[in-house]
Amino acid sequence: MKERVTVTLSRRHFVQLAGASLVLQSQLLKAQQPSAASLPADRPISGHSKVALIHGDDRRKNVSEALLKIDDQLRAGLRNKKYIVIKPNNVSTVNPLAATNADALNGILDYLEPRFRGPVVIAESSAGDSLEGFESFKYNQLVSERKAQKVSLVDLNREGKYETISLLDSDLHITPTRLAARLLDPNAFVISSAMLKTHNTVIATMSVKNMVLGAPLHSAPGELRWNDKRNYHVGVRQTHYNMLVTAQKLQPNWGAAVIDGFEGMEGNGPTQGTAVSSHVAIASTDYIAADRIGLEVMGINPDWVGYLDYCGREGLGQYDLSKIDVLGSSIASVQKKYQLHKDIGRELKWMGPMDELPQKLGSLNHDALNFIYG
Repeated sequence: MKERVTVTLSRRHFVQLAGASLVLQSQLLKAQQPSAASLPADRPISGHSKVALIHGDDRRKNVSEALLKIDDQLRAGLRNKKYIVIKPNNVSTVNPLAATNADALNGILDYLEPRFRGPVVIAESSAGDSLEGFESFKYNQLVSERKAQKVSLVDLNREGKYETISLLDSDLHITPTRLAARLLDPNAFVISSAMLKTHNTVIATMSVKNMVLGAPLHSAPGELRWNDKRNYHVGVRQTHYNMLVTAQKLQPNWGAAVIDGFEGMEGNGPTQGTAVSSHVAIASTDYIAADRIGLEVMGINPDWVGYLDYCGREGLGQYDLSKIDVLGSSIASVQKKYQLHKDIGRELKWMGPMDELPQKLGSLNHDALNFIYG
């Protein structure tokens, strides 16, 4: 039987040992810590991106002309795709100012008509009933008017096909979230048809936000109610991070971003704001760059929009204005200072320190005691 040895320490010895252990542990931590040169850096893309910016008095023509400005890039992306998905923004199914205008969709279809023979699907997962939005905003007419282009309408919630990702909830636990499978189909060329709008949580919403919050599904009418869109409204910081995670999942399948700013929304967007007559259209194969130009057009500080800043840092697109080539009108000639949401002060708290920190556990003092007696 092993004999137990009892060691008696004076207060002086205890303090000396504790101090020595803290120094030793500090040295071990420094040895394990990577040097500044080896720390992972942001991964922004290094090349330039092209963004078309068109100003004019015809919404439909503005959109088609913006796409024509980047025709060479679009043709390259369309070459191996079997069909096109146009994702409109129907955050409201009754307020026309908050939703993608049918003439913006017509502008996209005008561009596609002589260039793509495959079917075109207009697909949405509205916060409400997508079919109500299709009816309210006269998308149904496009099906009958565009038979040669094989246009159809799909409610992604009713279709019910999905892939899952893990996001953070309000308690910083992971929560599975269902994303519409059609928006992840490698056979589809995905076009985001968004607008210039301010937002009540993330400052501004354009092409990236349209995709990221349009991809999560909720229950179809008549089903037991559930809503994975709520997984994004879980805290001012988690929202931006969850949007980044979703964008990373969707981005490999992004084809083109189209932002209709003929009539933008300022103030209490994305549904309760007021109209701004900007008369512009923006288009790019780089969603991040398109939204960056959209922020400039709206006069919004790009540092404030966390999810876009994160996407730029992670290399999902070009967020550096000096590396974006603007084709068409100059930013200065169309820029207007949009009034932001009344809750802008609270929205910007994502940038500051987090006050909701839990109690500190596992301090060095506890570790020192464990080192001595463990």
